[in-house]
Amino acid sequence: MSLHHQADQKPVPRYKPYNGAAGGWGALRSVAQAWIGSDNALKNIRALLKTNQNGGFDCPGCAWGDSPESGMVKFCENGAKAVNWEATKRRVDAAFFARHSVTSLLAQSDYWLEYQGRLTEPMVYEPSTDRYRPIDWDAAFALIASHLQNLASPDQAEFYTSGRASNEAAYLYQLFVRAYGTNNFPDCSNMCHEASGVALGQSVGVGKGTVTFDDFEHAEAIFVWGQNPGTNHPRMLEPLREAVKRGAQVVCINPLKERGLERFQHPQHPLEMLTNGDRPTNTAYFRPALGGDMAVLRGMAKFLLQWEREAQANNAPAVFDHAFLNQHTQGVLDYLQAVDDTSWAHIEAQSGLSLAEIEQAARMYCKANKVIMCWAMGITQHRHSVATIQEIANLMLLRGNLGVPGAGLCPVRGHSNVQGDRTMGINERPPVSLLDALERRFKFKVPRHNGHNTVEAIAAMLGGQAKVFIGLGGNFAQATPDTERTAQALRNCDLTVQISTKLNRSHLIHGRQALILPCLGRTDVDQQSEGPQAVTVEDSFSMVHASNGQLQPLSRHMRSEPAVVAGIAAATLGAKPVDWNWLVADYARIRDLISDTIPGFNDFNQRLEHPGGFYLGNSAGQRQWKTASGLANFKANQLPDDLLHECVRATGQLPDLIMQSMRSHDQYNTTIYGLDDRYRGVKGQRNVLFANEADIIRLGFHPGQKADIVSLWSDGRERRVKGFTLLAFDIPAGQAAAYYPEVNPLVPLESVGDGSHTPTSKFVAIKLEAASDNTRIL
Repeated sequence: MSLHHQADQKPVPRYKPYNGAAGGWGALRSVAQAWIGSDNALKNIRALLKTNQNGGFDCPGCAWGDSPESGMVKFCENGAKAVNWEATKRRVDAAFFARHSVTSLLAQSDYWLEYQGRLTEPMVYEPSTDRYRPIDWDAAFALIASHLQNLASPDQAEFYTSGRASNEAAYLYQLFVRAYGTNNFPDCSNMCHEASGVALGQSVGVGKGTVTFDDFEHAEAIFVWGQNPGTNHPRMLEPLREAVKRGAQVVCINPLKERGLERFQHPQHPLEMLTNGDRPTNTAYFRPALGGDMAVLRGMAKFLLQWEREAQANNAPAVFDHAFLNQHTQGVLDYLQAVDDTSWAHIEAQSGLSLAEIEQAARMYCKANKVIMCWAMGITQHRHSVATIQEIANLMLLRGNLGVPGAGLCPVRGHSNVQGDRTMGINERPPVSLLDALERRFKFKVPRHNGHNTVEAIAAMLGGQAKVFIGLGGNFAQATPDTERTAQALRNCDLTVQISTKLNRSHLIHGRQALILPCLGRTDVDQQSEGPQAVTVEDSFSMVHASNGQLQPLSRHMRSEPAVVAGIAAATLGAKPVDWNWLVADYARIRDLISDTIPGFNDFNQRLEHPGGFYLGNSAGQRQWKTASGLANFKANQLPDDLLHECVRATGQLPDLIMQSMRSHDQYNTTIYGLDDRYRGVKGQRNVLFANEADIIRLGFHPGQKADIVSLWSDGRERRVKGFTLLAFDIPAGQAAAYYPEVNPLVPLESVGDGSHTPTSKFVAIKLEAASDNTRIL
């Protein structure tokens, strides 16, 4: 059966635990299925072999860096899915929209919508027919300009950005928006690693990771906190297993036992494949309570402090790096006092681990001289995420694990250029230095007031303060929390504009007027008047790479993201402060402007000629602290008294479970490649809740039974998702997990991280209620 037929037919749900390793034959079968299902198989072989290669294109998936070593294959399973998903021959064109009303499309699944293919011509919504119809580019740009020019204030428009936008597109976008007059930049980073940027900026002076790819070869211990690389960053599995192989410690701290953090079979190792062998990817695995990571870290620090005092008393070698502390840090005594003041009982209760487990983790950290700490959204999407990440930094500072080979901080980013977008100035709270540089170079008065982040933008649209929404990529309606309120926010707008490669739900939940503007993807040849163009991206290790599309676009009506941004800017502002259309004729001209205004990009075009790109550098990685004090700062945060929000307490109900949202293995962000989750044993379904079997029975249900999930919050709104199948799973008691974006309706808009405004999608207090259809399906 072809994948096309599978997309249209109702799948048969099944659940059977998966016993294989991550990667291996399962990954190869999945890649082959995605390749065949693209309906463009022969051309996509060439595209896949040019993924992450010099002269090729950067993978449109995750932001994990590339090995500097040459190799024929430099893509992973999910990267191959991303390439084949984008490089399809299927089209969503005028004929498609003539067949389907918006109302009828709303009834389809997210998987079905994106499976229909690439958007190939600009479309405008026609209310009288409830359909999109074609519109030419100039008319589309004129419509946007008319709305923007007639707003009472530029702050009534919201300019969203997806992390897949290139550096060139992001730079033009932020320049246009600031020349227009606002800093309203709701961005996908607001919903993922915002806490990392805030925390690290305060602690070490730069909101990025301090390590390079090479550091993983020299680390004596690697800690992986709240991350599932087997699905979200599969190329990370090889460095982890190689670290274990050479005798380093790889310590995984994650509530769920994720297969990629257990063992990995390398698809490019023939002998391993033929013998069906695999290798471990950890040396220890700890499973804390949701939200308990800060308590684990505080407990580790408390053990280190105890051992430091014992070493002093016995005239033994110090546990702390005193030379580093004295020369490079401030606030250590206040921090150690906070550690002293935190009771062991509080640490043990909140962490969900025993003191013996915390001591084991602390000893593994203490015995290694070079340690890397990695984390992802399991850490960043909590109310106290900023404090938790600062606790990671505190622990690393105690032993000088920054600024030396094989050691450092590593927030592992999601989308392939989410870090680059922020570097380019996509920031609702921009640094003064950036604004000063723009003002000097372009001679216009740059807006200095803070703009809206994602949550603030939704609130502004809900309240009628924002009237125009423009999305540079992404799927805003599905990626955001409190889905029904977000949908209402978008519908409140006078105009919504989506710059997209494929059909998604955000095109169907729209303002009174709406545009779909089809753009090129990473795989597409980008031909401008001065010739074919390369774009650039920045990975999690601050490496900047060129990306050259390989496949001819499906339609001459598709435009590149820089060209679309330039078209909107020219229609709105004219040739001010730059000649927008001249810039996009040759992207080297955009890169010259980046060189003039963004630190680290001097001689951008020349340095880009180096094979593999170039390293931007990292001040904290060089032990240069761009903080107010000029030193790295210990942050003496208090361990939360209670992880439950007061708005949950105010309901007068205790939750049945604490739930986290997560991706399936056949998914990247809101893009659903299929309805299976191989490593968790789920086939043909997504509306499932993973829970401990004892909890399911305790709450009056049976495994395989359906239930409604209701989140607890004291604002009087009901947040409910219906008919989720309860799956008995190896998960700590009291916890649950379900797929994003299906459970986004349960995340209150007001439930955000302190200091980050990131939705708390990894800590949702829920109740289970009987579903109207209580049929068992397993």
